[in-house]
Amino acid sequence: MKLAMIGFGQAGGKIVDRFVDYDERTRSGIVRAAIAVNTAKADLMGLENIPNENRVLIGQSRVKGHGVGADNELGAEIAEEDIDEVQGAIDSIPTHEIDAFLVVAGMGGGTGSGGAPVLAKHLKRIYTIPVYGLGVLPGSDEGGIYTLNAARSFQTFVREVDNLLVFDNDSWRQAGESVEGGYEEINEEIVRRFGVLFGAGEVGQGDEVGESVVDSSEIINTLAGGGISTVGYATEGVELSDDGGLLSRFTGGDDEQVDTAHTTNRITSLVRKAALGRLTLPCEIEGAERALLVMAGPTEHLNRKGIERGRKWLEEQTGSMEVRGGDYPLREPQVASCILLSGVNNVPRIKELQQVAIEAQDNIEAIREESEDNLQNLVEDDEDELEPLF
Repeated sequence: MKLAMIGFGQAGGKIVDRFVDYDERTRSGIVRAAIAVNTAKADLMGLENIPNENRVLIGQSRVKGHGVGADNELGAEIAEEDIDEVQGAIDSIPTHEIDAFLVVAGMGGGTGSGGAPVLAKHLKRIYTIPVYGLGVLPGSDEGGIYTLNAARSFQTFVREVDNLLVFDNDSWRQAGESVEGGYEEINEEIVRRFGVLFGAGEVGQGDEVGESVVDSSEIINTLAGGGISTVGYATEGVELSDDGGLLSRFTGGDDEQVDTAHTTNRITSLVRKAALGRLTLPCEIEGAERALLVMAGPTEHLNRKGIERGRKWLEEQTGSMEVRGGDYPLREPQVASCILLSGVNNVPRIKELQQVAIEAQDNIEAIREESEDNLQNLVEDDEDELEPLF
């Protein structure tokens, strides 16, 4: 799948920057264009892989390149005012060569959570290709203001994109990690999962072609219908054969039947692990409207029977009749199962996020009112003795 990726804000820019690096390392051909947009000049300067001409600094007349300080209302206003500057960078993208836009943002800060929905709305108004969002939720320990930002941004972002893929930091931060180290691991996990998903079906000269190919149309159809999506992922190490798996397609015998049974069992086991393990957004998979299964790995360790069993199991677990599946041959010493669940609705984390945000909003308003009263009381104590300056 060919994507134009636009990272909005600090987290979004770093993730897209990492995607570009992944694309070069794996030669997956996912990132057709990469742009970073920010109100903070320092964040743009810290990127390593996005070309300088594709780094867009907005809001200079209002925040002087210093960011919006977690104020996502200001972030949204600046994005509206300077949308033409962002469009200037987008104009260089050969949109006839891409399958979709992917707008990436952290939803707890100010620039990304405020600006990403504005950009998504703008792109959908101008272009006919799908506009997807990749939103990263803040951890619950990051503070009330970030939770409030995320909740407000979430309900706006999901309405403006064709589908919102969600990654929840709260489920991935590990105890004892440094902040920087934790985010590095999280960003790598995001890129690995979505890299396998979006890279499925891309075949270069001399590459092997899967028996049941998953291509961009399968992904687009799975994401069609809107809502929110989550991705599951599981891997197991395997040995690569010297012949590249070609002989296993043509040779017969009892040994091969044993290998086939083992391969089938591995695939079905990995499908279960991917669906029932850590999803990018934890949720109950029952009730998911659509699903896509991608099995990636050496061809000798993939087979149609295993993938078909995995797909049937997903149908039973989700209750959906729209479950697609296929293989993605990769010459790497592992087999990976990647599952996209779209249109999920039983998501306790989102309900919790909204509840905490409502409480945070009430607390902020109460503190503001109390602060005004305290200041008034402080000043009034001296009013009888002192005359104001003016």
